[in-house]
Amino acid sequence: MPGNTFGKLFKITTWGESHGKGVGVVIDGCPPRIPLDEEIIQNMLDRRRPGRSLASTGRKEPDRAVIMSGLFEGMTTGTPIMIMVYNKDADSKAYEKYAELFRPGHGDITYMAKYGMRDWRGGGRASARETVARVAAGAVANAILDREKIKVVAYTIELGKVKAEKRDLGVIYQNMFCCPDMAVAEKMEKRVISVKKGGDSIGGIVEILATGVSPGLGEPVFDKLDAELAKALMSIGAVKGVEIGSGFKAAAMKGSENNDPITSRGFSTNNAGGILAGISNGDDIVMRVAVKPIPSIRIEQSTIDRSGNQATISIKGRHDISAIPRINVVCEAMVLLVLADHLLRQRAIQ
Repeated sequence: MPGNTFGKLFKITTWGESHGKGVGVVIDGCPPRIPLDEEIIQNMLDRRRPGRSLASTGRKEPDRAVIMSGLFEGMTTGTPIMIMVYNKDADSKAYEKYAELFRPGHGDITYMAKYGMRDWRGGGRASARETVARVAAGAVANAILDREKIKVVAYTIELGKVKAEKRDLGVIYQNMFCCPDMAVAEKMEKRVISVKKGGDSIGGIVEILATGVSPGLGEPVFDKLDAELAKALMSIGAVKGVEIGSGFKAAAMKGSENNDPITSRGFSTNNAGGILAGISNGDDIVMRVAVKPIPSIRIEQSTIDRSGNQATISIKGRHDISAIPRINVVCEAMVLLVLADHLLRQRAIQ
């Protein structure tokens, strides 16, 4: 089955390409009587919109959400919700020179292997433009979770090897990189400027925190909550690794160090990251994702054309230097989608 649908009870199907008429999502399974309007969607979309940081593409998309169905008098009706965002600033001519070349680090060569053809205009379906639909759906999931006082926030803890030393979540919207350490955010800015001048790109690490999650969410064995979160986050194109709780550090710990002691007031540590045996334990859920560098760079690289002939490529145009910080809200959206789905699944068995 084509992999464009995500979720079981709260189910989304995204559609659209980078340089098509628009992108969007159909949401099925949203409960009725949830307050919702286009501004609620827009608040999340604006955080993903291009042009908000030095690392961002020069493509200027207003990304205005249009809710096509599933609402009546400001409330969800329980029927499918369709949200559309029109593409307004696509420039396909900039990609014509790469139509016969496979761009290193992109899905060009693998899409050709799978489908025997590819949309070379900005990457088509493989473009990060597709994440607009995820964020729109995440805003709907957030409206459901907000009633349960569940909050999800993502912030940058590393960018181009520059690491945050503090976790002051009160400042993440006061700097362009959504970093919880204002002093380090300034160093990140200098790093981005330097890399941009060299025609290269950088990656980093985003941490996602979910608070207010009640114990009991998740399913045994294959639909473990941490497994579902890992899949959701790994489905984002630029994400190449996921950690939950102590993550890879657990491999160097002893059991006595990694186990979270249980007290009458709860867990005294949180190496589990809020999940035990695939089920939420009531503690904060803590996740981190490794974000790869943007593959579109000006530095000349070796490649081949569609006929297998050796070639070189230097990619010029309107590209991000880093997926961070625009990817942060996409990470939030995917976590929100998983939590909303599992909240409804839990209600179904109670």
